[in-house]
Amino acid sequence: MLATLIPLFDETMTVKAYSLFAQKENRLLNPSYLGPGISEGVHVAGLDLIESMGIETLSADKEIFVEVNNISIFSNIDEQCKAPHERLILLVDHTITPEEMYIKRFKELKEKGFYLAIRKLPIEKFEEYQEVLRLMDYILLDYKKLNIGNAKLFFNKYYPNMKMCAVNVDSQEDYENLGKMGGFDLYEGKFFRLPVTASKQTEVAPLKANYIELLNIVNDIDFDLSEAADVIGKDTALVISLLKMVNRMSVNSEITSIRHAAAMLGQKELKKWINTAVTNELCADRPSEITRLSLLRAKFAENLAPLFEMAIHSSELFLMGLFSVLDLILDKPMKEALAMVNVSKSIEEALIEDKGEFAAVLDFIRHYESASWQEVSRLMLLRNIDMDRVYNAYTESLQWYRNLFGAE
Repeated sequence: MLATLIPLFDETMTVKAYSLFAQKENRLLNPSYLGPGISEGVHVAGLDLIESMGIETLSADKEIFVEVNNISIFSNIDEQCKAPHERLILLVDHTITPEEMYIKRFKELKEKGFYLAIRKLPIEKFEEYQEVLRLMDYILLDYKKLNIGNAKLFFNKYYPNMKMCAVNVDSQEDYENLGKMGGFDLYEGKFFRLPVTASKQTEVAPLKANYIELLNIVNDIDFDLSEAADVIGKDTALVISLLKMVNRMSVNSEITSIRHAAAMLGQKELKKWINTAVTNELCADRPSEITRLSLLRAKFAENLAPLFEMAIHSSELFLMGLFSVLDLILDKPMKEALAMVNVSKSIEEALIEDKGEFAAVLDFIRHYESASWQEVSRLMLLRNIDMDRVYNAYTESLQWYRNLFGAE
């Protein structure tokens, strides 16, 4: 199976929901799955993931859109997933026609407490789908293909309770303009993770400079534990985070100082914790999804290392994933951002020039997180990578991220 979560934001850049896109088979190896309307079995792939991992691992308090098709819509969804119905939004598209059997099924699902959403519905089919649209709680629209003013009037008049979601919002400018115009409740697209092409500030804030100093210390080949501990001691949030980490590792040890706590972790674990914790603090004034993206990429890259025959570089790949949004964190082009921290030539080549052996891993991750399953399948086929190992690498990253912030 392949699966990924794509965020949907409101007009304040707050994540309000996730779309869970899943695929059970490598379709390049199984051409029979490429036909229109062909189901990958009667089970809903996304629900399998939610049931196995728990909805809280995927999203602590957000709703999740889950794709269903013209066959899986009739499956026993209750048995497949025990997650609260009000947290699940069943997402259909125009391949489900406005026939009586589908309309009846939609009504049954709504009576059970599920929310419904539709996407990829052409404007010219709105009239034909009236009965279906009346049952929908959300509609996902490509804002580039419609007149926003007319769309607002239309939906306010005929479907006043339906929420409108703009998809394929691929620039920050479009996101901001759409927010000013109003009408849409949610926004989905690449706008929140676009590379910074020009500096937005001349200096890095003092607190961030402190964090960068710490990153530079621990990313030296053989750094001094005491020196790192002294820099940690300048920031209360990092001290608290360090003590929590050490307390979870050693129940009965009495910690006498920050240096003592650092020594208990050891050089390797302290380096990994600092890179993770400091990145989290650097993201404090960024949208929360930037933190999540950075940390998930880091762990996913580390987990993918053996699959790309780079197990020896797993720590470096972790750092590459972590710093893959450093330009967004520091509001500087990637070349300027990386010049402020100590990273290897391989990481620089991947993040600045999209070259070198690490670039292949980053390219794979970007396609994966965008649910570009055809390209992901092609890359797996070229490198003879097992799909289930990729899926496990991703789900283990989700669990790691959840444990990182959930285990208090």
